[in-house]
Amino acid sequence: MTDAPLCATVTQRGVVLTPDDHVLVVKRAADGGWELPGGRLDRGEATVDGLARELREETALEPVVVAPVHTLAWVNDDGDGRFAVYYYCRGSHREVSLSAEHDAAEWHTFPAARSRLSDPQAAAVDAAVTRHRRSLDADVTGCTTGVREQRGGSR
Repeated sequence: MTDAPLCATVTQRGVVLTPDDHVLVVKRAADGGWELPGGRLDRGEATVDGLARELREETALEPVVVAPVHTLAWVNDDGDGRFAVYYYCRGSHREVSLSAEHDAAEWHTFPAARSRLSDPQAAAVDAAVTRHRRSLDADVTGCTTGVREQRGGSR
């Protein structure tokens, strides 16, 4: 245990997956880097509401936020604490309308999306894909997603 807790800005990002197994990545206008859509949580804002707001603002999409799948904490080069939470989201449409923060959006297969992203964001895609496939398996077998995932998580 550390004596000094991490004081951090919280960032949330959505791994937006479509029924045909594509994931959305967006290109930052500031530096040309590719990332998952999302942003900072406002003080006092509910987590899912904050992510839904960010996704709406950045992409005009309103996917279903399913569950958190990956987290990461670090201190950046300026000495500022950061805490990121990545969520599996189900998207149904593919037409994206970008905010000024991004200048491109692309829908990619899972491997292609991973290749565009940083290692932590690629790990979030992996976790979301695993959750996505479990839910599809549950739909095919007739089991409800929640029951199957609850059983799988208690092992």
